[in-house]
Amino acid sequence: MSEHSAFITYTDGGARGNPGPAALGVVICDGRGNILKKYGEYLGKVTNNEAEYRAAIFALKKLKALIGKAKAKQSIIHVYADSELLVSHMRGEYKVEHPNMQKLFLELWNLRIDFGRVDFTAVPREQNKEADRLVNEALDAKAKSRSFI
Repeated sequence: MSEHSAFITYTDGGARGNPGPAALGVVICDGRGNILKKYGEYLGKVTNNEAEYRAAIFALKKLKALIGKAKAKQSIIHVYADSELLVSHMRGEYKVEHPNMQKLFLELWNLRIDFGRVDFTAVPREQNKEADRLVNEALDAKAKSRSFI
């Protein structure tokens, strides 16, 4: 029997306006919760829900690149997000109706096959503070850079 590694990702996406300027925040940890990488990235003008999906997609892609394809296949990934919609979609509890969301859902759904197992769990915003901070940092940095143009 092969040995499995566990990894934890905290993901968040947010937009100022809906749609509006948006960003993602991702924290990748080992199975014990030690932070391996943090990312905050500006996304442009999208909705809150699109930003949440893009954060989860970004997290899985970055994690796979970080640990490699072979290790990814043997890994259990715990994705924590404060988006009830994203988690409910990924658990098959809610139907994905909006065409833009269907595309993002399929991309995220298909990324799961690159890993041994991917679990999605909804967490309160208070338990996702670092990812949320990274979202706001990316949005603030973009707003600041635009104010000098």
